[in-house]
Amino acid sequence: MCAPGVAVAAPRAAASAAPTTDFRDCPPLPVGADPARWRCEVHTAAPVLTIGKVTVRLAPITMTHAEGPLPDGGDGQVWGAMHSTPTAVPGVRGLAIQPEYGGRSDFYTGTFSLRFRLLGRQLAPGCTIGATAPVDFRLKRSGPSTWVSQDPPLIEFSAYDDTFAAPAAERCGPLAPLVNHRLGLPAAEGNLMTYDASYTFKTYDRLPRIPAR
Repeated sequence: MCAPGVAVAAPRAAASAAPTTDFRDCPPLPVGADPARWRCEVHTAAPVLTIGKVTVRLAPITMTHAEGPLPDGGDGQVWGAMHSTPTAVPGVRGLAIQPEYGGRSDFYTGTFSLRFRLLGRQLAPGCTIGATAPVDFRLKRSGPSTWVSQDPPLIEFSAYDDTFAAPAAERCGPLAPLVNHRLGLPAAEGNLMTYDASYTFKTYDRLPRIPAR
């Protein structure tokens, strides 16, 4: 991604923490929730993202959330945290991409939103795909889930979304037009995320006590 006479150096290291596989990000439960009926899930995925004109095998991401019945009988969820690291964008020298939580998720239906931060020495620090409005994903299962282990529980599944729209990168500074041209953004169609993932869980009565909200 180099303009004539402009060299783009390797991206800066990201500040996000490395992916976690423990339960330290489990969120507090809603008031009145039964710890024995709520579980904290730690979800690890290795997505492949086609967005615009590029395809990137993203570094593993980890998401943590809690779910269980609410006191009124409804289904409840509480977001915990997401961890990711940057991945170099193939064919675009000096550019890396890093997914970030977009603020919306529903693990019962497989929907969540992400932003994609773009990292490069001559890009503005806030350069992001989905900066104004995050990219919304609605995953469809590719097949049934597989229980790899019962104790501890470990479940694997594959899913995909080929319906999402990819907005232009924003807040990138003077190189924004070049970035979007090289990535083929915005792209209303032709995008794809394939999502091979696994998750484990513990009920809250088996976790260290976390104060209720």
